Amino acid sequence: MPRTTIHTDRAPAAIGPYSQAVRAGDTVFLSGQIPLDPATGLIVAGDVAAQARRAFENLRAVCEAAGGSFEQVVRLGLYLTDLDDFAAVNAVMADYFEAPYPARSTIEVSALPRGARFEVDAILVLD
Repeated sequence: MPRTTIHTDRAPAAIGPYSQAVRAGDTVFLSGQIPLDPATGLIVAGDVAAQARRAFENLRAVCEAAGGSFEQVVRLGLYLTDLDDFAAVNAVMADYFEAPYPARSTIEVSALPRGARFEVDAILVLD
């Protein structure tokens, strides 16, 4: 099956040897997004909620570049450096997704790139 890479300037450029997303058939696999401001390449200031908002905005930009939307996301992976931030991230996620919600895993990790406190990745299925 052919693969197509997805790229948008509305989300941070990849900071390693990977693509922002890859489409295979009707499925789009979105790489992890941390709270980098696409204009500056720096982590946004603020608490974990501010970081989660920026990461979800970056993810939305890649979804849209692939021709989709958050309504077509079937799976999310959430990565937190502190599970005590779980409730704050859930509250932010509720601003971006409506029922029926995507499947999701939430994992505490020891560290994330560039000192981020939050990262999100996703799988999108286009109609």
